[in-house]
Amino acid sequence: MIVRLQLKKEFKHASFSRSYSDNFIVRCQLTDGTVGWGEGIPRTYVTGESPEGAMEQLASTDLPQQLGADCGDWHDVIQMCGDYCPNVGTDNPRGCLANAHRCAVELSVLDAFGNLFQSPLSEVTKTLAVASPIYQSSDRIQYSSAISTGSPRKEILSSMAMRIYGFGHCKVKVAMQPDLDAARLKRMRRFVGKRMDLRVDANEAWSPNEAAKRIEELEPYAITCAEQPVHHDHVRSLATVRKNVRTPIMLDESLTSEHDAACAIEDETCDLFNIRLSKCGGFLNSLNLAIMAHQGGLGYQLGCHPGESGILSAAGRHFASSVNAIRYREGSADRHLLKDSIINESITFGRGGWAPALHQPGLGITVNEPELSRFVLQSRTFPIS
Repeated sequence: MIVRLQLKKEFKHASFSRSYSDNFIVRCQLTDGTVGWGEGIPRTYVTGESPEGAMEQLASTDLPQQLGADCGDWHDVIQMCGDYCPNVGTDNPRGCLANAHRCAVELSVLDAFGNLFQSPLSEVTKTLAVASPIYQSSDRIQYSSAISTGSPRKEILSSMAMRIYGFGHCKVKVAMQPDLDAARLKRMRRFVGKRMDLRVDANEAWSPNEAAKRIEELEPYAITCAEQPVHHDHVRSLATVRKNVRTPIMLDESLTSEHDAACAIEDETCDLFNIRLSKCGGFLNSLNLAIMAHQGGLGYQLGCHPGESGILSAAGRHFASSVNAIRYREGSADRHLLKDSIINESITFGRGGWAPALHQPGLGITVNEPELSRFVLQSRTFPIS
């Protein structure tokens, strides 16, 4: 189904602005009646996907053939999900044109079998033998905050709130008015304090010729990372940019798949990956990207899309609490960002961005189906057996 969730305020960055999020949500029901939920956030400017396209892909995929296996344990489920290959219907050189679709379907299956097995989603990380270098169980995790472009007064208030609320990390959206960014960072640094870890995100806005200069202008304010400085079409230029700046470079829009990750490692275009579950094709693909980063000597963060409901927030929580060495963690801000909630539990992070691990079966949440029905734009049923 496609649902439209309203944001509490307009979210702006250099690539886009939005006041609502159209999300692709999948409800999976096993033969014994056990239910699971999944969610993807199709973004045309990130992976070339749309919610309608995700629905069309699902309709044209042979679901009985691909998801009809008998699964007795997590190994069987992981194998089935790993083999799942949606029908994209066109050339897909980067392997990302069905990532939101794949994420929603995969999470719904993992949630359903987690509920059946009475086992939390985080057990998937532990079960994957190949994930052993990155597996680590944590009882609580700390999320990062973010400041988007706004008036100086709003930015000062946001900066003060981040400091008072006790956050340790904060991402600042830049490049909407690039000539003002240095003054903005100087002002924010003053109000967030010296201890706050500040990083910036340009959302592909700078040209290859200006990227190093723009980053250097912000380095006096102790930024720890510059995310996606240039458009994906010019991503190879970042190999040169990295040599000319002190600040580590993170890929986001240029990191959607194992193909992208392999290119980034080979071309030496970044220091970190921004791994977002929906953008990267689900929980399993995201684990594989973290493993590739680890093996390539790179860092990684857990990212999110503004507008994620509690379904993706819960999936991100399981990822964050079972994967080690995550540099920054984004997400679980649904009740801070969304006007309405479609889950019964409140799993939004608390003071300082801190949140506990989820130990309940599956995703550890229950979807409020009557509430969800209020936001549905389009819905279809696809029988598997």
